[in-house]
Amino acid sequence: MGARLKALRQSRGLSIRGLAELAGVPHATLSIIERDKSSPSVSILKRLLRPLNVTLSVFFSDSAVVDRAVFYKASELVELADGKKLSYRQVGANLTNSSMMILHERYEPGADTGQEGEELYSHEAEEGGIIIEGRLEMTVGDEVRVLSVGDAYYFDSRLPHRMRNPFDEVCIVVSAVSPPTF
Repeated sequence: MGARLKALRQSRGLSIRGLAELAGVPHATLSIIERDKSSPSVSILKRLLRPLNVTLSVFFSDSAVVDRAVFYKASELVELADGKKLSYRQVGANLTNSSMMILHERYEPGADTGQEGEELYSHEAEEGGIIIEGRLEMTVGDEVRVLSVGDAYYFDSRLPHRMRNPFDEVCIVVSAVSPPTF
């Protein structure tokens, strides 16, 4: 991951300090990530990719993939997160020229898309999803809700938002983002 991020940064003619400043991330953090000494949280990686005009799905996709399949086996879903406490598995490997992305999300107990004291994430899109298993605490703007199996959400992603699982059980969500700016 670090080498890919470094190559993207260099292809845009940015120094480590330059990208770090644009992303609002300490330059030492970016340096550690690029040397694969640490894996960034999803929110930090999104912040680093935003000034590069690259989405998570494009960052993790195999650019050699041209044809799009219609059906996908579970093993063919593309992991966009670290896969430890939080897993975002995307339907389709390359979403170039797509108007929507579909995700199978898995939140282990303790998973959190943000960090305490960190600004909530927002982006130009709309998101919707359904809780398939467990419970999930969602913050959208000033509202905080706990969603359970069968509950759903739909919101303008320009509103700052955060998902976390403070519960003792796994939470599974199937969601869609349009356009795929995640």
